[in-house]
Amino acid sequence: MTGALYDRIGLRYATRRKPDPRIEARIDAALGQCNRVLNVGAGTGSYEPASRSVVAVEPSVEMIRQRPPGVAPVVQASASNLPFHDQSFDAALAVLTVHHWPRREQGLAEMRRVARELVVILTWDPGHPGFWLVQQYFPEILEMDRLVFPTLHEVESIIGPAVSSVVPVPADCIDGFLGAYWKRPAQYLEAPVRAAISVFSRLDCSEGLSRLRRDLDDGTWLSRNGALQELQELDVGYRLVVAQCA
Repeated sequence: MTGALYDRIGLRYATRRKPDPRIEARIDAALGQCNRVLNVGAGTGSYEPASRSVVAVEPSVEMIRQRPPGVAPVVQASASNLPFHDQSFDAALAVLTVHHWPRREQGLAEMRRVARELVVILTWDPGHPGFWLVQQYFPEILEMDRLVFPTLHEVESIIGPAVSSVVPVPADCIDGFLGAYWKRPAQYLEAPVRAAISVFSRLDCSEGLSRLRRDLDDGTWLSRNGALQELQELDVGYRLVVAQCA
């Protein structure tokens, strides 16, 4: 994660980006018996397991400022140059952050270097077709994300053989990342919601928002996407990647 970006756009990030307990449980289970965990690109501390000994790494001063009292100690540093010895931690964790790293290959290699047992990464698969927001209203988001998110093959080529599993997004997800509101389309019209989703800072979204507002008002969105109302969770492309280091 580039510190400069989140120093600029992350002023109220913590108010919208709170860990969803169902996703949190998946991450915690993936960490297995690992106790000492390095959270790389840690942001404000979401998904840092309270039951484990965690050290956070985060480059952004603004993100560090928003970390609540009592969370894991944090080191201001870059993923591409982790200030720790080889195998200093049982596991290295990265949650929805690798796509922000300017040198993601080096950052992934650093995670593998400092982890003794596991590398655990929550990411988005650029091979996924996306969901209605990026298919129907913001195809430019899909284009941008496919450039910045590493493919699962790329991740494995650096951290080693890994198991990748689908992380479906609950319909009432409380973590405000891009896919969180797949069943609540009107949320994307709210500026505070978009402010907590970094990709919206990189494009002029006025045209897409106008079309979404119109389609919600006249029923077009519902006619296209009404089947989603029957679902309680949806695969929008998020993947949990776990690699054994031993």
